[in-house]
Amino acid sequence: MVVTEVVREKELITLQRLKDEENEDAIQFEEAITLDLLLVVDFESESEEETFVNYAFELGDDGESATCAIALHRGWAIATDDKKAISFSQKEAPHLQVLSTLEIIKNWSEEANLTSTELRTILGAIRTKGRYTPHRNYLLLNWWENLMK
Repeated sequence: MVVTEVVREKELITLQRLKDEENEDAIQFEEAITLDLLLVVDFESESEEETFVNYAFELGDDGESATCAIALHRGWAIATDDKKAISFSQKEAPHLQVLSTLEIIKNWSEEANLTSTELRTILGAIRTKGRYTPHRNYLLLNWWENLMK
């Protein structure tokens, strides 16, 4: 898994705002980077940076724009749940695969053979800490709802 430097900075700032609370999330995020479980990449060319600037104007979100720009130039898949970024990516680079949080979690849970209890705990943390709920027309909504019962 790869994250852009722009996203890393943004996420760390968000996680560090929770200084008064247990800040296990920020520690885990940094640990994943240290252990090379999560790689951080930055712009490698002027064209990547130029695409980022153009996308930021269109999307209004630096993290999504950096992710889309780098993925476009390197031919990588994109992981996002942002509807605007998904629509934009499909229009600008229809050849790139766009994955969602639940697609990634579902695949991982099947590969790791997680129990429904373990998976429910993980999805609960995603819902609470990530303030995530799949939209009502989402393909994996029934999967989510059945596990969250």
